[in-house]
Amino acid sequence: MGWLFDPAHWSGETGIPVRLAEHVGFTFGTLLIAAAIAVPLGAFVGHTGRGGFLVVGLSNALRALPTTAVLILVVLWAGLGDFPVYVALVLLAIPPIMAGTYAGIRAVDPVTVDAARGVGMRETGVLLRVEVPNALPLIYGGFRGAALQVVATATIAAYTGAGGLGRFVFDGLALQEFGQMLAGAVLVALLAVLVDLAFAGLQRLTVSPGLRPVGTGGKK
Repeated sequence: MGWLFDPAHWSGETGIPVRLAEHVGFTFGTLLIAAAIAVPLGAFVGHTGRGGFLVVGLSNALRALPTTAVLILVVLWAGLGDFPVYVALVLLAIPPIMAGTYAGIRAVDPVTVDAARGVGMRETGVLLRVEVPNALPLIYGGFRGAALQVVATATIAAYTGAGGLGRFVFDGLALQEFGQMLAGAVLVALLAVLVDLAFAGLQRLTVSPGLRPVGTGGKK
């Protein structure tokens, strides 16, 4: 672990802070793009009850795609850089987010939904003010699963020269510097834990106590 605590590795354009910032950028950029695609689709299908087979089929198909193979194919088509990394990671992040959103909306008590319609609420209001708030625990579950996968897999960005913590792993392997490889792996693991804790904290702040799972401060 001496490599990790060497001050020389905490400065410069290839230092740990820069690589960490690149990795965090890939992670949250990927989650934002995936959320913009997966949340509306999962919410629409969950609300209407139409096209559930599409969500299941698309999720299974995307999960079956080998991320490294997708990255290589996009590199061959579009060249090196950030774009192939985002394509591969977004395809990885969409299934858990979409499945969590769809399952959360479908799991809302029909009596609650019917009551909202009974007081004159429009379908958009039912979705945004009743179903989505009640579905938040499962939606967050989808985001947390996606975030962990993306943090771990974003190391492939090193293949395209795009940076990130994966550079320590792959450069260490190429140079036979196992201390550098270990430091890269430890930093990725720590980042995954911190991202998961961040989502857990956000979930605790935004989800009603009555909707939290037992053992996390919820009432159920």
